[in-house]
Amino acid sequence: MEKLGEILVQAGKITPEQLNVALRKQKQVAKRLGAVLIEEGFITDGELAKTLSLQFKVSSIDIKPEDVDSALISLISADMAQRYQVFPIRRKGKKLILGVVNPGDLEAIDAVEFKTGLKVETVVLTFWKMKKLLDQFYPVTKAVDRVEKKEEEMGEEEFVFAEENLENIFIRKSEFIEEEEDWRAEAQEKPVIKLVNYLITSAVQKGASDIHIEPYEKTLRIRFRIDGVLQQVAEPPYRLRHAISTRIKIMTGSMDASERRLTQDGRIKIRVERKPIDLRVSIIPTVFGEKVVMRILDPSSLMLNMEDLGFEPDALVKFGKAIAQPYGLVLVTGPTGSGKSTSLYSALSSLNKPEVNIMTVENPVEYNLKGINQVQVNRDIGFDFPDALRAFLRQSPNIILVGEIREIDTASIAIRAALTGHLVLSTLHTNDAPSAVNRLVDIGIEPFLIASSLNLIQAQRLLRKVCKNCRKKIEPDEADKVGILKKMGLTANDIISGDIYGAGSGCPECNSSGYRGRIAVTEVMPISMNLRQMILKGGSTDDLRKAAQKEGMRTLRDDGIIKLKKGLTTPDEILRVTIES
Repeated sequence: MEKLGEILVQAGKITPEQLNVALRKQKQVAKRLGAVLIEEGFITDGELAKTLSLQFKVSSIDIKPEDVDSALISLISADMAQRYQVFPIRRKGKKLILGVVNPGDLEAIDAVEFKTGLKVETVVLTFWKMKKLLDQFYPVTKAVDRVEKKEEEMGEEEFVFAEENLENIFIRKSEFIEEEEDWRAEAQEKPVIKLVNYLITSAVQKGASDIHIEPYEKTLRIRFRIDGVLQQVAEPPYRLRHAISTRIKIMTGSMDASERRLTQDGRIKIRVERKPIDLRVSIIPTVFGEKVVMRILDPSSLMLNMEDLGFEPDALVKFGKAIAQPYGLVLVTGPTGSGKSTSLYSALSSLNKPEVNIMTVENPVEYNLKGINQVQVNRDIGFDFPDALRAFLRQSPNIILVGEIREIDTASIAIRAALTGHLVLSTLHTNDAPSAVNRLVDIGIEPFLIASSLNLIQAQRLLRKVCKNCRKKIEPDEADKVGILKKMGLTANDIISGDIYGAGSGCPECNSSGYRGRIAVTEVMPISMNLRQMILKGGSTDDLRKAAQKEGMRTLRDDGIIKLKKGLTTPDEILRVTIES
């Protein structure tokens, strides 16, 4: 559906320049575009109504206050009528004739259909007629009171739905048809609010890191990412897909609830059972609707002890030595969700002292660390990583954390800082530690700068830990498993004498998955003098890897096998996350 401004420009009713002026004004006054265009004198309300009526082949009508059916007023709440600029005209059986200013506002139509349970047929009202009707029958004060009362009842700051389950939240189709009309109109919004609250609460209780809400052709799928693996948890009624995404947009307080064609990002701060939770919301339009991903950031789950993260003692010594240097660059590499930020936060925590000036630039700031100056980039206003780093260097920092290096400007300033007396920590997306060097070259950094600045590169992944309550030891006669283990380089004696386990059968403690919690596997590569010379001469990733292994670097697969022998994980997890070295 074309946007209102585009329709009016194409119809020759306003100019592109007038549209740009109105859009800028709209951001300042937070009004609908049609209202701004009329108030600025770019178009009359009569012209607007006539144009939209012709464009959408919808009747344009006039209605007097004395002709309003007062029985219909209760179908729509005051806050909904004011928010969407809609007014109920009359009812024909299961159909509601709805007055609108913009018949192309599908969000408003869907919201009213969802609220009333009736099929909406639109007619166009002029802007001033709509304003007069809303002021008389849905006054603004009443709308504000309704919103405040609803927020108070919902308790947005505290979600406690531990005793709920999805079955008693959803309204089944048969119930929806059979129950009385008054009951439906009053209760329609409650299931969506309860559903979204339930999903967030349930995800936090299960230790999920993400909530995925995904619309397909005729189904709506909800999945939680638990211990790094997506698990389907529900299929709500398909008709709720728009209502759910709209509810989440409203909760962020910053997203445009009426926009469905563009990507949007937001943030929700809530408390779940008295625990503060930060949700990072990302919405993208797909073929069948909007996909919503909510990343759950729970400060109470942040582990700042690197041994608890899974570092082996020798790897921890190497990493600790690198971050103890007064200057240089330390990189932590891996894909999204591999625990890079947690490792760097742990490093900063150990370096955080009153006499040290630590500054971070992140997108976004995931966790707040006391005593550390954290800055969040804002690309909408032109404040990006390079801008923050340039500003940092004027504030005499000792240690700088750069959330991510992905282009030459950020990389150049970070390396320049590392070469001029600052310790710089950052992340990079690569498959392993040696390939980080060629990634920097690919970005555009000269090899001599890389060789001079690097202290250490660490690659990492997260393995699921086998559930200790239901795990099963692998016996030597389990031919398939033994074959896998031997392929991984383990001897028959390792299998016989070791505590090597397969995935558990599933129990209440692990949500029947066989796994509970995660642990890091690492590949720590200190930059020795030999490796510096190889980088300077343009050595390949394979050459760097072989040289680092000769110097004692343990690969991700090797570190995973150590965890396997300790009974912490399973062969399947190692094969899923690592490759043969």
